[in-house]
Amino acid sequence: MTLANKISPFLWFDGRAKEAANFYVSVFKDANILNVSQLEAGPAEGNHLVEFELEGLKFTTVDALPAFEFTSAISFVVSCDTQEEIDHFWESLSEGGEQEQCGWLKDKFGVSWQVVPSQLPELMARAQKEVIEAFLPMKKINLARLREAAGI
Repeated sequence: MTLANKISPFLWFDGRAKEAANFYVSVFKDANILNVSQLEAGPAEGNHLVEFELEGLKFTTVDALPAFEFTSAISFVVSCDTQEEIDHFWESLSEGGEQEQCGWLKDKFGVSWQVVPSQLPELMARAQKEVIEAFLPMKKINLARLREAAGI
């Protein structure tokens, strides 16, 4: 396994690494499975190590013992240019998971994501208080309402 990125995410799944990688690759347009290998030694012997890429970011997943769980302390941010993108990623990633406040969700594997508009910093710069007040009660982000709150 050659790593192209100096730093890349490594996700530990309880027997679902291939399933998770295939799911994520199905959600993102610029995505593919790079390598699937079977571990030949160690406590996870016989399980899979899967490398995949989403939008240019390489991930590695492993099937391993059920020793760890994901928490919201770490999340992946999906920056969206349009409401259609927000809708796509929100619906796809939250299916079978949990929808949370302010564009946060947990997918069916327990991985946390933030689905947010790429314009959020610009909108916050225009009218921070109003945008925050509009943003806080939302689960899935409504870009038109944020733009309205920013006076656009």
